[in-house]
Amino acid sequence: MDITGKEMVINRKEMAFKKIEKIKNGFSAFAESKEVTELIRNELKKQKIDVHEDVTDVGSWFTPVNKL
Repeated sequence: MDITGKEMVINRKEMAFKKIEKIKNGFSAFAESKEVTELIRNELKKQKIDVHEDVTDVGSWFTPVNKL
């Protein structure tokens, strides 16, 4: 429970798709959990979206690759 006394449910799939939308709009996105990172990678591959992935100790940055 959070400080309001309500349970917090995190939908990792929804989180991943929101980050993919950011990438599609030209923005970078960060994922700290391995599960969300894998969901993002798989969906980017399905949609053939080219990104640069910077893997760090605390998570992964996905930066869209501009095609000129």
